[in-house]
Amino acid sequence: MNILVAGGAGFIGSHLIDSLLKEGHSIVCADKLVMGDKNIEHLRQDPNFKFYEMDLANRDNADRLFSENRIDAVYHLAANSDIQKGGKEPDIDFNDTFLTTRSLLEAMRKADVKKLFFASTSAVYGEMPDVKLKETTGGLMPVSYYGGAKFASEALISSYVSMCDMSAVIFRFPNVIGPRLTHGVIFDFIKKLNDNRNELTVLGDGTQCKPYIYVLDLVDAIVKLTAEFKPGEQVYNLSVKGEGTTVTKIAETVVEEMGLKNVKFNYTGGDRGWKGDVPRFSYDISKILSTGWEPKFSSDQAVRQTVKDALK
Repeated sequence: MNILVAGGAGFIGSHLIDSLLKEGHSIVCADKLVMGDKNIEHLRQDPNFKFYEMDLANRDNADRLFSENRIDAVYHLAANSDIQKGGKEPDIDFNDTFLTTRSLLEAMRKADVKKLFFASTSAVYGEMPDVKLKETTGGLMPVSYYGGAKFASEALISSYVSMCDMSAVIFRFPNVIGPRLTHGVIFDFIKKLNDNRNELTVLGDGTQCKPYIYVLDLVDAIVKLTAEFKPGEQVYNLSVKGEGTTVTKIAETVVEEMGLKNVKFNYTGGDRGWKGDVPRFSYDISKILSTGWEPKFSSDQAVRQTVKDALK
């Protein structure tokens, strides 16, 4: 297929492009390079890879992609990926997360492109600490601008699927980690410990516990579940098996892998790292497991491997 990967220069998108190229697809990548282009430097000479630097919130830009290329399917990963940053500047999520969705859906409608993968998030559920979250769980009330923009995007996709007879696969996944990671708790801990190897500031009380999925496990699921686009809309919770990982456990893992000893953890206090952060949640992933996909890494294993990746 000829595939448009929106946000393809990002952490997840670049890994996805690697896998799709190996599957024999031709890729058009569009990204405004907020994080630079280092993730796709190795693809520049690939004859099946074409790159556009552009802001996809601009509808003219999105239309241009479809007028200049024959697109069979869209993998939409263009979004603000830094929830803390978006919490300080709401326009980031509105522009980079929601308006990109609107632009791409309209461009798809006009070009009669029917196949869409959308990268959503556990943040659409809001804060439900005592609920085993299923794809059918109702009463969703996102508590961050990021979650709200993703939730609004899902609603818009649902309407286009109905009105334009599209096929959409939506993944709601938690924290994604692995090689090429550019921000997040692991990245921050390593940076802080490189600056001060004796003390580490930890946001919250350290008991925040979330599942962390290794990026190659996620990409494997995306490729597997989009090998065939079924009619209508398919929504999947995607995560690891077993429990999540606490922030304190992440800090201990980073300290251990860096070979440090007697590091003092200074907790800022409270049950979360920042306003809009969801300190804990639990997923039901039976639906995606029923497809035959399984993650290779547990949450703790994904954290440790990511620390090793980052320290290479």
